[in-house]
Amino acid sequence: MLEISKIRAITLDLDDTLWPIWPTIGRAELALSAWLQQHAPTTASVFSDPKARLAVREEVLRLQPGIGHDLSAVRREAIRLALHQSDEDTQLAEPAFQVFFAERNRVDLYEDARPALAFLNARFPIVALSNGNADVHRVGLGEFFAASVSAQQFGVPKPDPRIFHAAAAAVGVAAHEVLHIGDDAALDVLGALQAGMQTVWVNRDSHDWAHDAQPHLTVSTLHTLCEHLQGTPLR
Repeated sequence: MLEISKIRAITLDLDDTLWPIWPTIGRAELALSAWLQQHAPTTASVFSDPKARLAVREEVLRLQPGIGHDLSAVRREAIRLALHQSDEDTQLAEPAFQVFFAERNRVDLYEDARPALAFLNARFPIVALSNGNADVHRVGLGEFFAASVSAQQFGVPKPDPRIFHAAAAAVGVAAHEVLHIGDDAALDVLGALQAGMQTVWVNRDSHDWAHDAQPHLTVSTLHTLCEHLQGTPLR
Protein backbone atom coordinates (compact mmCIF):
# COMPACT_ATOMS: atom_id res chain seq x y z
CA MET A 1 0.00 0.00 0.00
CA LEU A 2 1.35 3.40 -0.97
CA GLU A 3 2.02 5.93 1.77
CA ILE A 4 1.05 8.86 -0.42
CA SER A 5 1.68 11.51 2.20
CA LYS A 6 5.40 10.63 2.24
CA ILE A 7 5.94 11.09 -1.51
CA ARG A 8 7.90 14.22 -2.43
CA ALA A 9 9.33 13.16 -5.80
CA ILE A 10 8.97 10.59 -8.57
CA THR A 11 11.66 8.58 -10.28
CA LEU A 12 10.52 7.04 -13.53
CA ASP A 13 11.88 4.35 -15.80
CA LEU A 14 11.60 5.05 -19.54
CA ASP A 15 11.87 2.02 -21.86
CA ASP A 16 8.82 -0.27 -21.64
CA THR A 17 7.28 2.08 -19.06
CA LEU A 18 6.55 5.10 -21.28
CA TRP A 19 7.01 3.39 -24.66
CA PRO A 20 7.67 -0.14 -25.98
CA ILE A 21 11.39 -0.47 -26.55
CA TRP A 22 11.79 -3.31 -29.04
CA PRO A 23 9.85 -1.76 -31.94
CA THR A 24 12.03 1.32 -31.44
CA ILE A 25 15.26 -0.68 -31.44
CA GLY A 26 14.08 -2.63 -34.48
CA ARG A 27 13.57 0.58 -36.47
CA ALA A 28 16.93 1.90 -35.32
CA GLU A 29 18.67 -1.32 -36.42
CA LEU A 30 17.05 -1.02 -39.85
CA ALA A 31 18.11 2.62 -40.18
CA LEU A 32 21.67 1.73 -39.19
CA SER A 33 21.79 -1.17 -41.66
CA ALA A 34 20.49 1.02 -44.49
CA TRP A 35 23.10 3.68 -43.78
CA LEU A 36 25.91 1.13 -43.57
CA GLN A 37 24.74 -0.47 -46.81
CA GLN A 38 25.51 2.83 -48.55
CA HIS A 39 28.76 3.64 -46.75
CA ALA A 40 30.22 0.33 -45.53
CA PRO A 41 28.45 -2.60 -47.21
CA THR A 42 30.61 -5.35 -45.72
CA THR A 43 29.90 -4.08 -42.23
CA ALA A 44 26.23 -3.80 -43.14
CA SER A 45 26.13 -7.53 -43.77
CA VAL A 46 27.36 -8.09 -40.20
CA PHE A 47 24.63 -5.93 -38.69
CA SER A 48 21.93 -7.52 -40.83
CA ASP A 49 22.70 -10.90 -39.19
CA PRO A 50 21.44 -11.02 -35.57
CA LYS A 51 23.94 -13.72 -34.58
CA ALA A 52 26.88 -11.84 -36.08
CA ARG A 53 25.69 -8.60 -34.49
CA LEU A 54 25.47 -10.27 -31.09
CA ALA A 55 28.93 -11.82 -31.52
CA VAL A 56 30.43 -8.39 -32.19
CA ARG A 57 28.69 -6.95 -29.14
CA GLU A 58 29.96 -9.78 -26.94
CA GLU A 59 33.47 -9.25 -28.24
CA VAL A 60 33.27 -5.55 -27.37
CA LEU A 61 32.17 -6.41 -23.83
CA ARG A 62 35.01 -8.92 -23.54
CA LEU A 63 37.57 -6.38 -24.68
CA GLN A 64 36.08 -3.44 -22.77
CA PRO A 65 34.12 -4.80 -19.79
CA GLY A 66 34.12 -1.39 -18.13
CA ILE A 67 31.66 0.08 -20.64
CA GLY A 68 28.88 -2.47 -20.16
CA HIS A 69 26.68 0.04 -18.31
CA ASP A 70 26.88 2.53 -21.20
CA LEU A 71 24.71 1.31 -24.05
CA SER A 72 25.75 4.16 -26.34
CA ALA A 73 29.41 3.30 -25.88
CA VAL A 74 28.74 -0.40 -26.44
CA ARG A 75 26.81 0.34 -29.63
CA ARG A 76 29.44 2.79 -30.90
CA GLU A 77 32.30 0.39 -30.21
CA ALA A 78 30.43 -2.52 -31.79
CA ILE A 79 30.08 -0.52 -34.98
CA ARG A 80 33.76 0.44 -34.82
CA LEU A 81 34.87 -3.16 -34.29
CA ALA A 82 32.68 -4.43 -37.13
CA LEU A 83 34.13 -1.78 -39.43
CA HIS A 84 37.65 -2.79 -38.40
CA GLN A 85 36.96 -6.50 -38.91
CA SER A 86 35.49 -5.70 -42.33
CA ASP A 87 38.51 -3.59 -43.38
CA GLU A 88 36.30 -0.53 -43.75
CA ASP A 89 36.79 3.00 -42.43
CA THR A 90 36.49 3.01 -38.63
CA GLN A 91 35.91 6.77 -38.71
CA LEU A 92 32.42 5.93 -39.94
CA ALA A 93 31.56 4.60 -36.47
CA GLU A 94 30.44 7.94 -35.08
CA PRO A 95 28.16 9.05 -37.95
CA ALA A 96 26.75 5.52 -38.12
CA PHE A 97 25.99 5.61 -34.40
CA GLN A 98 24.26 8.98 -34.78
CA VAL A 99 21.96 7.46 -37.41
CA PHE A 100 21.06 4.70 -34.96
CA PHE A 101 20.69 7.08 -32.02
CA ALA A 102 18.39 9.47 -33.86
CA GLU A 103 16.01 6.62 -34.63
CA ARG A 104 16.39 5.18 -31.13
CA ASN A 105 14.95 8.44 -29.80
CA ARG A 106 11.94 8.33 -32.14
CA VAL A 107 9.52 6.47 -29.91
CA ASP A 108 5.83 5.63 -30.00
CA LEU A 109 4.47 6.49 -26.57
CA TYR A 110 1.93 4.35 -24.81
CA GLU A 111 -1.35 6.24 -24.93
CA ASP A 112 -1.30 6.83 -21.18
CA ALA A 113 2.26 8.19 -21.03
CA ARG A 114 1.84 11.88 -21.81
CA PRO A 115 -1.34 12.40 -19.73
CA ALA A 116 0.30 10.62 -16.80
CA LEU A 117 3.45 12.71 -17.10
CA ALA A 118 1.38 15.90 -17.08
CA PHE A 119 -0.54 14.68 -14.03
CA LEU A 120 2.57 13.66 -12.10
CA ASN A 121 4.60 16.74 -13.06
CA ALA A 122 1.85 18.98 -11.71
CA ARG A 123 2.30 17.35 -8.29
CA PHE A 124 5.92 16.19 -7.98
CA PRO A 125 9.34 16.74 -9.53
CA ILE A 126 10.08 13.79 -11.83
CA VAL A 127 13.51 12.30 -12.46
CA ALA A 128 14.07 10.00 -15.44
CA LEU A 129 15.98 6.97 -14.17
CA SER A 130 17.08 4.55 -16.87
CA ASN A 131 19.65 1.94 -17.76
CA GLY A 132 18.98 2.82 -21.39
CA ASN A 133 20.30 5.66 -23.49
CA ALA A 134 17.13 7.50 -24.50
CA ASP A 135 17.29 11.29 -24.18
CA VAL A 136 14.03 12.66 -22.77
CA HIS A 137 14.59 15.95 -24.60
CA ARG A 138 15.16 14.31 -27.99
CA VAL A 139 12.17 12.05 -27.34
CA GLY A 140 10.08 15.19 -26.80
CA LEU A 141 9.25 14.80 -23.12
CA GLY A 142 11.87 17.04 -21.53
CA GLU A 143 9.30 19.52 -20.26
CA PHE A 144 8.03 16.98 -17.72
CA PHE A 145 11.36 16.12 -16.09
CA ALA A 146 13.27 18.03 -13.44
CA ALA A 147 16.35 15.85 -13.97
CA SER A 148 17.59 12.74 -15.72
CA VAL A 149 19.95 10.09 -14.32
CA SER A 150 21.13 7.25 -16.53
CA ALA A 151 23.51 4.36 -16.05
CA GLN A 152 25.81 5.70 -18.75
CA GLN A 153 26.06 9.07 -16.99
CA PHE A 154 26.31 7.76 -13.44
CA GLY A 155 28.54 4.77 -14.07
CA VAL A 156 26.44 2.01 -12.50
CA PRO A 157 23.06 0.62 -13.58
CA LYS A 158 19.88 -0.27 -11.76
CA PRO A 159 19.35 -2.21 -9.50
CA ASP A 160 22.39 -0.74 -7.71
CA PRO A 161 21.00 1.40 -4.86
CA ARG A 162 23.52 4.15 -5.59
CA ILE A 163 21.84 5.18 -8.83
CA PHE A 164 18.47 5.41 -7.08
CA HIS A 165 20.03 7.54 -4.34
CA ALA A 166 21.61 9.77 -7.00
CA ALA A 167 18.21 10.27 -8.60
CA ALA A 168 16.71 11.29 -5.25
CA ALA A 169 19.60 13.68 -4.62
CA ALA A 170 19.07 15.26 -8.04
CA VAL A 171 15.87 16.84 -6.73
CA GLY A 172 16.97 17.27 -3.13
CA VAL A 173 14.92 14.61 -1.39
CA ALA A 174 15.70 11.49 0.64
CA ALA A 175 15.21 8.05 -0.89
CA HIS A 176 12.30 7.23 1.42
CA GLU A 177 10.47 10.28 0.04
CA VAL A 178 10.60 8.95 -3.54
CA LEU A 179 8.11 6.85 -5.47
CA HIS A 180 9.85 4.86 -8.20
CA ILE A 181 7.77 3.72 -11.17
CA GLY A 182 8.95 1.09 -13.63
CA ASP A 183 8.19 -2.08 -15.54
CA ASP A 184 11.10 -4.34 -14.61
CA ALA A 185 10.48 -6.42 -11.50
CA ALA A 186 14.15 -6.86 -10.63
CA LEU A 187 15.78 -3.68 -11.93
CA ASP A 188 13.01 -1.27 -10.99
CA VAL A 189 10.98 -2.72 -8.14
CA LEU A 190 13.54 -4.75 -6.21
CA GLY A 191 16.23 -2.16 -6.86
CA ALA A 192 14.08 0.70 -5.60
CA LEU A 193 12.94 -1.29 -2.57
CA GLN A 194 16.55 -2.00 -1.68
CA ALA A 195 17.26 1.71 -2.00
CA GLY A 196 14.49 2.50 0.50
CA MET A 197 11.92 3.88 -1.94
CA GLN A 198 8.26 3.17 -2.45
CA THR A 199 7.60 1.39 -5.71
CA VAL A 200 5.01 0.99 -8.43
CA TRP A 201 5.27 -1.98 -10.77
CA VAL A 202 3.85 -1.15 -14.20
CA ASN A 203 2.77 -4.61 -15.36
CA ARG A 204 1.21 -3.97 -18.76
CA ASP A 205 1.35 -7.60 -19.89
CA SER A 206 -0.04 -9.37 -16.79
CA HIS A 207 3.19 -11.10 -15.80
CA ASP A 208 3.25 -13.10 -12.57
CA TRP A 209 5.17 -11.64 -9.65
CA ALA A 210 7.94 -14.10 -8.71
CA HIS A 211 9.67 -12.44 -5.74
CA ASP A 212 9.19 -12.41 -1.98
CA ALA A 213 9.44 -8.63 -1.63
CA GLN A 214 6.34 -6.88 -2.97
CA PRO A 215 5.82 -3.57 -4.80
CA HIS A 216 3.74 -1.04 -2.92
CA LEU A 217 1.36 -0.90 -5.89
CA THR A 218 0.91 -2.85 -9.13
CA VAL A 219 -0.87 -1.25 -12.08
CA SER A 220 -1.51 -2.28 -15.66
CA THR A 221 -1.67 1.31 -16.89
CA LEU A 222 -0.38 4.69 -15.78
CA HIS A 223 -3.99 5.89 -15.75
CA THR A 224 -4.59 3.60 -12.78
CA LEU A 225 -1.56 5.02 -10.98
CA CYS A 226 -2.89 8.55 -11.46
CA GLU A 227 -6.21 7.47 -9.98
CA HIS A 228 -4.40 6.29 -6.85
CA LEU A 229 -2.66 9.67 -6.57
CA GLN A 230 -5.72 11.74 -7.39
CA GLY A 231 -5.87 13.35 -3.95
CA THR A 232 -2.30 14.64 -3.93
CA PRO A 233 -2.06 18.46 -4.00
CA LEU A 234 -0.68 20.47 -6.90
CA ARG A 235 2.75 21.95 -6.31
